[in-house]
Amino acid sequence: MQETHKSNIIKKYSKKLLGFIRGKTQTNEDAEDILQEVWYQFSRLTNLDELGNISAWLYAVSRNKITDLYRKKKDDNLEDYAYEDEEGNFEIKDFLLIDESENPEMALFKELFWQELNEALSELPEKQRIVFVENEMEDKTLQQIANEQGENLKTIISRKAYAFKHLRQRLEPLYNEILK
Repeated sequence: MQETHKSNIIKKYSKKLLGFIRGKTQTNEDAEDILQEVWYQFSRLTNLDELGNISAWLYAVSRNKITDLYRKKKDDNLEDYAYEDEEGNFEIKDFLLIDESENPEMALFKELFWQELNEALSELPEKQRIVFVENEMEDKTLQQIANEQGENLKTIISRKAYAFKHLRQRLEPLYNEILK
């Protein structure tokens, strides 16, 4: 019965997970390899009832596998870690924050980035800081945060938007430094 249940879960989540992974990898091959690793890890589970939220577990494992993939990458040009979005804002790719390479330029930048980010976070009102940290760093959904705080989802979305606006303005000089 457990194997049938696992098969149903694989059928239910395969397309969604592949889409999620593809959005965070550079090639379809990488995405397919990661999905295969996720399903392999899932197949090794002995008691699905212990998971609680299967969807959350699958996405967490997927994120971890994506992180592992980027840790293995060797091209460490600092410029490769930043990009400009549709609105002209400079963003730092997520895997920059978890890069463990030996690149001294990257190590210096990461140290400076975390120092500036922590300082900018400390400037935020407490409620905005909590929403940002829980959503971006602890991977909680905005709905989860709203439920935990007993707040309206729109209020939480607004707090995160204000936090993002402040952090973008505050960290923009650092982004610009990368692109020099």
